[in-house]
Amino acid sequence: EVHLMESGGDLVQPGGSLRLSCAASGFNFRKSWLSWVRQAPGQGLEWVASSGAYGRRMYADSVKGRFTISRDNAKNTVSLQMNTLKPEDTAIYYCYYKHHAEYRGQGTQVTVSS
Repeated sequence: EVHLMESGGDLVQPGGSLRLSCAASGFNFRKSWLSWVRQAPGQGLEWVASSGAYGRRMYADSVKGRFTISRDNAKNTVSLQMNTLKPEDTAIYYCYYKHHAEYRGQGTQVTVSS
């Protein structure tokens, strides 16, 4: 059974930083693409970043240069380092995995506000 659990969300001031983590289990983590997606209040899901099996990384234009996705294949974790946060980054952040079906964790709230 696929299981994803996010952590690290918090209230932070504009310009601040946060690091989100996702613990994964139930699938071949090492060979899988893992992503972060987010949902702002009243909005749909927005793709943020993805990490591939061979070091490939992809970012949405809205976060490129500010966010960094990384993974630890020994610990089955994927992280999102978020720097220079903006109020528009406020959202629930989900770890996302797709293989036949789509999977997300329960999410972690990030609020950027002064």
